[in-house]
Amino acid sequence: MKIIIAGAGKMGVTLTRQLSAEGYDLTLIDDSLKILEESQVRYDVMVVQGNCASMETLEQAGVKEANLLIAVAGADEINLLCCMTAHGINPNIHTIARIRNPEYAEQMYKMRDMFALSMSVNPENQAAVEIERLLKYPGFLKRDTFAKGRVEIAELRVDAGSKLCNIALNDMNNIVKCKILVCAVLRNKTAVAPDGNFVLREGDRIFVTAPTNNLAILLHNLGIVTHKVKRVLICGGGRVSFYLAKQLQKSGIAVQIIEKNPARCVQLASNLPSACIIEGDASSEFLLEGEGISECDALVTATDLDELNMIISLYGASCGVPQVITKLSRMGNSNILDALSLGSMISPKELCCNTIVRFVRAMKEQTGGALTMHSIADGQAEAMEFLVDDAVLHCGEPLRQLKLKKNVLVACITKGSKTEIPNGDSFFEKGDTVIIVTNGDKVLYQLNDIFEA
Repeated sequence: MKIIIAGAGKMGVTLTRQLSAEGYDLTLIDDSLKILEESQVRYDVMVVQGNCASMETLEQAGVKEANLLIAVAGADEINLLCCMTAHGINPNIHTIARIRNPEYAEQMYKMRDMFALSMSVNPENQAAVEIERLLKYPGFLKRDTFAKGRVEIAELRVDAGSKLCNIALNDMNNIVKCKILVCAVLRNKTAVAPDGNFVLREGDRIFVTAPTNNLAILLHNLGIVTHKVKRVLICGGGRVSFYLAKQLQKSGIAVQIIEKNPARCVQLASNLPSACIIEGDASSEFLLEGEGISECDALVTATDLDELNMIISLYGASCGVPQVITKLSRMGNSNILDALSLGSMISPKELCCNTIVRFVRAMKEQTGGALTMHSIADGQAEAMEFLVDDAVLHCGEPLRQLKLKKNVLVACITKGSKTEIPNGDSFFEKGDTVIIVTNGDKVLYQLNDIFEA
């Protein structure tokens, strides 16, 4: 499949890395020759220098033969024009545009066909949705949803005082007293597919598959005290903060936003009349204390600088804030990040890239592609949801009889409204959805890819 990526910024380069590793025929467009040359050497892709919205540049990139165009240039308007122009040259091409400005949200929906878009993505809005979900269940570092919200994979850290510390997975049910499955463990920066004899240690990050209703039971039985979030302090007044504040206010949660730019403060106050907008430097200890950081239920650091977000989050953790969420543009330095008390870490770029990669995989396999896909364990594993259709092999056969590829785990089976954490006697049949967890080295395009040949 031939794919054109328009824009070689952070997201464009991340998509290039992910998609080139899966063997797609890629062409990268950007104005910067330096960035293009680096990408060409590193990822072995075709490159074209120029304006990605111009007919000449798109034709040079081979848009007439391309199956998909992904427009992730710096400006929303350029992305829209790029997709419209590509569709005008090649009516059969699929297009994805990154649209970040909230002012375009309504017209994007109403004018979808006119813009010739197969899909639009908004990294900041996706990040805000993820943060809101984390705020609903304090205690989890990350939550990924499957089966239309009925099943989740949640991430927990095993601390020194945890009831899970030094416990074998076979004995977990005596503690958590609800049906769950530990599908992966991150220990010493390495993802492990554990068996029942695996013993959890301090510092492990565990990834638990469970029906959504069991998450609250899990936290309660682990003695993790959670309380409803009533007041959230947000540092930074960018798009993530704006989208998040709108969602939180609908839930009746009090929101305070600290923003340094006076003009942006006026804009936020106009669009968020119920929020408390504070003009000031979010890195000021005096200001944070004055705004009651020690009394807030949650702290979200969402400035444009990763380093500043990290510093404020560390300070919030030292002040005893019950829940800290840190927005990061770059998640590459995982060894450093894991050693810091940054709470939950959210990357808008990675969330958005995962959405696009899922779309690309579904295109490759027009039927049987993943319904949902999430990267877990710092990118070392993937969790994917598939629909069982007529083409799926071994329907009705117990899992214990199936020969699965190495490092492939059937984590959950959903039958209508019933969700099952499977055992050896479990089976799937047509109409079910199945969640598969596999290490990051294997790409599963359809459910049949889990079986040994």
